[in-house]
Amino acid sequence: MLQSLDQTLTLWLNGSHSLFADGIAWTATQTVTWVPVMLLLLYVIIRNNDLKGIAVTLTAIGLCVLLADQVASSIFKPLVARYRPTNDPELMYMVDVVNAYRGGRYGFFSSHAANTMAVATFLSLLVRQRQLTCWLVSWSLLNCWTRVYLGVHYVGDLMTGLLWGIAVGFMVHYAMYRLFPSLQNLAKRRAALAGFTAGGYSVATVKMLIAGLLATYVAITVSAAFF
Repeated sequence: MLQSLDQTLTLWLNGSHSLFADGIAWTATQTVTWVPVMLLLLYVIIRNNDLKGIAVTLTAIGLCVLLADQVASSIFKPLVARYRPTNDPELMYMVDVVNAYRGGRYGFFSSHAANTMAVATFLSLLVRQRQLTCWLVSWSLLNCWTRVYLGVHYVGDLMTGLLWGIAVGFMVHYAMYRLFPSLQNLAKRRAALAGFTAGGYSVATVKMLIAGLLATYVAITVSAAFF
């Protein structure tokens, strides 16, 4: 029953007859598209931390990606061995693909969903600014949409990845402040100052990161017009 529902919902969300939508999905799912945002995030972290804080925060983000990705790719995908829709004998000829892209053989659960949501959750807890949280969640959900649109994941793959990503983000954030309480104390002192978020980050730099995400969304939309 659940598998049938998952297949039906996946086929409903997969693909379209629009080259414009194809372009958005294809561009948004590419890692290189988000490099400018990553560089801007690095700048925000550097501007808001001392050397210790920079090193710990970057290590924590790397740990989020490592845990989210490797549990999905190295443990669950070969263990569960659930075909991606594009490689599933039951569905592969009903799935719309873009640029003949079909991904690897197995897809449960989604590394894209887990990675992006782990980072989004961690940064949301770290910065504690509602507007940034909304943008980060939208970034993760956009990546999820691209994966089902391109036919390389079932909706169930994505939902499981999102849940694991949330768990990883919470665990890494908790561990970071447990291991380095001085960083949490510093964040609390800065949060009491004007112009800082509840997590101790400069509001001005957070707005820059949001602007970077918005600019990337616009760039994706514009580039899709020439896909």
